[in-house]
Amino acid sequence: MNHFGIVPENNDLEKIGLKNVAVAYWNLSPAELIEETVSQGLGALTHTGALAVDTGEFTGRSPKDRFIVEDDITRDAVWWGDINIKFSAEKFDKLYDRMCAYLTNREIYVRDAAVCDHDDHRMNLRVITEYPWSNLFANNMFQRLSQEEIMTNDPEWTVVCAPGFMADPEIDGTRQHNFAILNFSRKMAIVGGTGYTGEIKKGIFSVLNFVLPHQKNVLSMHCSANIGKDGDTAVFFGLSGTGKTTLSSDPERGLIGDDEHGWADDGVFNFEGGCYAKCINLTEEQEPQIFNAIKFGSMLENIVFDDHTSVPDYTNGKKTENTRVSYPIEHIDNAVSPSRGGNPKNVFFLTADASGVLPPISKLTPEQASYHFISGYTAKVAGTEAGVTEPQTVFSACFGAPFMPLHPGVYAEMLADKMKANNANVWLINTGWSGGAYGTGSRIKLKYTRAMIHAAMEGKLDNVDFENHEIFGLAMPTTCPDVPDEILNPKNTWTDKDAYDTKANDLAAKFVANFKKFEEGCSEEIIAAAPTVNQDA
Repeated sequence: MNHFGIVPENNDLEKIGLKNVAVAYWNLSPAELIEETVSQGLGALTHTGALAVDTGEFTGRSPKDRFIVEDDITRDAVWWGDINIKFSAEKFDKLYDRMCAYLTNREIYVRDAAVCDHDDHRMNLRVITEYPWSNLFANNMFQRLSQEEIMTNDPEWTVVCAPGFMADPEIDGTRQHNFAILNFSRKMAIVGGTGYTGEIKKGIFSVLNFVLPHQKNVLSMHCSANIGKDGDTAVFFGLSGTGKTTLSSDPERGLIGDDEHGWADDGVFNFEGGCYAKCINLTEEQEPQIFNAIKFGSMLENIVFDDHTSVPDYTNGKKTENTRVSYPIEHIDNAVSPSRGGNPKNVFFLTADASGVLPPISKLTPEQASYHFISGYTAKVAGTEAGVTEPQTVFSACFGAPFMPLHPGVYAEMLADKMKANNANVWLINTGWSGGAYGTGSRIKLKYTRAMIHAAMEGKLDNVDFENHEIFGLAMPTTCPDVPDEILNPKNTWTDKDAYDTKANDLAAKFVANFKKFEEGCSEEIIAAAPTVNQDA
């Protein structure tokens, strides 16, 4: 086996089954990986120097093809079901052996990295990829090691990603030819049959969502986080497309991270070393930090170029609405290092309400916070998952159910305890529709959302009057700096008030029906925080 690059002392790939690869390229620089990608015809450079690639058949995650191996570690701890799908250890071993055979006599790219920017919780990784651009993604998204750290790296978890390897469902026990599987006994994540890089990062996120709460009493969170000049930390929960990356990339605040964090006793820390932002309709005016981060070293996925140029057309969703860019967090000018902050003073739940019912901002009681966190209401935004072409109403527990191996109640109880211990304010932010449902109303303006969030963080809503929503019981401010008063109560934005009431009642009924599966184990106070359904409506 030939080795090139920065090769660590622990470089034995045979012990994980990779015995006869042609060449192993270790820890190549971004420039080298970009050169490899372009020279192999797998990508092209844009006018800013960013690398552009196509991920192929899959341009989003495929949650029905995500599995967890059932073993002594996971059997009684994982919340099994449609999200956490069982896979046998025997099938995993056979599938992985076939995957290794596929990589025989091929060139591979190996990266040593880490996750968790916290000395007490850091986890070392080794990421092995078939394609050089997949390795660039790992370099961008995971924490980068110094040469000295690379040389002594002893990886705790290994990721193997081979998009060209297609599983055979009849032989391998998968649903179809693509798969993403976690094995906690072997401490290995394998991805095959799909080039979508998000499967790599979400696989490791799922690992941390199991290990940190279950073994280390650290709350893992699908959230972004930033910090003010006075050291006040804020976190933003929400599924992809609800605004986590956009709203945390604030020129007035330091960025801790845009997607995945832990909350330990001493504060919040970033899991990652980069950002993975949506690009559809991206403009410099609306999102200058993300726009200007797209430069050499960044990697764009599935974008369309303007005719006869190397300029991306961010308005073009021909390939997918889920166009993406990954970049090292250092590409954001005001990113903080280390990627840590104190205990949050403000917690924001972001939801893209496609029904146009929820207020653009409301303040939650502790019981309402637990109820809405467990509910995790939002809309799947077009392109985030395979087959989603327009917003769909969903309930995703903890605002990240696809990545949460434990019962949602575990995360909700930990969050409630931390919010109470730190006297944190909790706000529900609707980044979705106003004046009507999707197709009739319009998306709430980003400048208004930013103004409301700034007002909350700066204490400008502490002494204003609030009114309660008739059905959801949410406390809505009657005024907010730099925001028109009339949009703060969503019913005011609908021309047909009766239609609003009907839509709100319908949404309330969906909340209540969804929560029934969580009621066992929840307090009466949390259950009582449900919206009121008018049975006669």
